[in-house]
Amino acid sequence: MESVGAVLQRHGGWATRAELIRATSRRTVVAALERGEIVRIALGIYALPGLPADEVAVLAYDGVLSHLSAAQALGLPLLLRPEKPHVIVPTKRHPRPGPPAVLHWADTTSGERRNRITSLLRTVVDCSRILPFSEALAVADAALATGRLSQDELLAATGAMRGHGCPNARRTAAAANGLSDSFLESILRALLISAGIGGFEPQVLVTHGPFRARVDLGHRTARLALEAEGFEFHGSRRDFAADCHRYDELVAAGWLVLRFTYEQVIGDPAWVVATVKAALARRLAS
Repeated sequence: MESVGAVLQRHGGWATRAELIRATSRRTVVAALERGEIVRIALGIYALPGLPADEVAVLAYDGVLSHLSAAQALGLPLLLRPEKPHVIVPTKRHPRPGPPAVLHWADTTSGERRNRITSLLRTVVDCSRILPFSEALAVADAALATGRLSQDELLAATGAMRGHGCPNARRTAAAANGLSDSFLESILRALLISAGIGGFEPQVLVTHGPFRARVDLGHRTARLALEAEGFEFHGSRRDFAADCHRYDELVAAGWLVLRFTYEQVIGDPAWVVATVKAALARRLAS
């Protein structure tokens, strides 16, 4: 006879009480539960200890992983990880006891119920309902960059949506593109959009003789480049020299380069916007 743990391993870490009893016995299941070898995560559902919180919540509520939790599972960037799993449950489902979770009542597709997670498109739309514009744009940009979602699909989905968060979702869809190279770049671009600063394009190619480089955000008329500098640092003298060479070539090509760190973009957005406005006004006036 298999052990209860072996049965759960074979079932992917969880199983119903009936499945466990059928594979072992009622007494064996009770004993394993008392010894802490298994845990009950919902009525009639048992699992191995240590199952990820997202999976436990989805199983306990018999729902679909969604919103920020789905974005994290799909590898989309978030400023902050969700404190609790986000789970969609059927609209007519009455609340039931379960682990800590953010529950959303909505309809889901058969594919989402089968996979236990919302689709890429649905995830982006749901996130754009509840996240600030800058963070929603970062999620949407990253989703478009995968090539598995188009802006037309996103525009159609947000155009047809109803209820809470529609204006933010439609604004996000209109601004999103698949060109942004990083989460921080998207956040920086969102700051400019929110401040009404136009003319900046993501990943602008700058050439100067044989030199070719892309800048995170470039204003072609003003020849003003904005670089979003993340946590990365120069790992060697060679890296540092290459970065200096790139910066000098951009300046020699007539571009002014402003470099903004993660702490500045996230922690002091007003200063970032004011700095860009001042530099842009000076460049356009010269």
